[in-house]
Amino acid sequence: MKAFSTHLFLMLLNAVSKLSWGALYKLSDIFRFLIFDIGQYRKKVVLNNLRNSFPASDEQTIHAIAAKFYRNFTDIMFETIKLKSITREDLLARIDLDVSILDRYYEKNQNLVVVAGHLGNWEMMNLFGSARLRHQMVVVYHELQNDAFENWFKDVRTRFGTEMVTMKEAISKAMQPRERPFIFILINDQSPVPEKAFWTRFLHQDTGVFRGVETIARRLNSPVLYMAVLKNELKRGFYRGYFKLITETPKQEPNNSILQAQIGFMEKDIIQQPDNWLWSHKRWKHKKPGNLPQSQLLQEIQSE
Repeated sequence: MKAFSTHLFLMLLNAVSKLSWGALYKLSDIFRFLIFDIGQYRKKVVLNNLRNSFPASDEQTIHAIAAKFYRNFTDIMFETIKLKSITREDLLARIDLDVSILDRYYEKNQNLVVVAGHLGNWEMMNLFGSARLRHQMVVVYHELQNDAFENWFKDVRTRFGTEMVTMKEAISKAMQPRERPFIFILINDQSPVPEKAFWTRFLHQDTGVFRGVETIARRLNSPVLYMAVLKNELKRGFYRGYFKLITETPKQEPNNSILQAQIGFMEKDIIQQPDNWLWSHKRWKHKKPGNLPQSQLLQEIQSE
């Protein structure tokens, strides 16, 4: 029975993906009302995250940001479904991103590490990369527990040639040779195990950061870039982005400096478009341990 209902739901997703953009956004508005206004989905989490991140903002401002976030959230849901059938031409038209810096590295036969956060529609940006870039796209992701949904989303994400790599195999896959230069992409703003994280200040809060980005960057010794995904606030469903070089020589950088740079760039983008980040996640569910290694404590003091 469960397999049958899953099959029906996936058929529904396929049908929805073929709707016009206008129809999709009407559905998005209905779902926003049902999920957030009626269902109150993670409302406490969203509001608490916003209050702690913007302590100088009043309640009216916090609720206004939350309302815009809710709309973005359901828009991204339906935009991601649309990616199942989107044409390459339509996809490329929806992203304004100068990729010349990446093309220059490709001409030098250089692999790259690109780090980003859950800003804008990261799924659309990943698919854009495989449709537009000359590098092989390699994206690190978390597997879904349901095999049917995992296969459906994997088909979407790999439509234009992206290679998907799970978190547990990220380091080994990063060292694997490929036929052409590749870009190793990591979304690095989740909540890691506290004792293994790099701890820093982010949006006025002690925040743990996954260390895997630096581990992979140092092993590859490839240039590391930050990628932003911002909304085009005048056109629903359109995005703009930019790349910011963090370092070309990761092995020569101080410990945690790459992570600190990424967090700094991302914080500026969130402040610029506060409703554009994924506020419904429990990013600060872990507290900073009191027994951090002395080497990390020294690094934190130096970065203040």
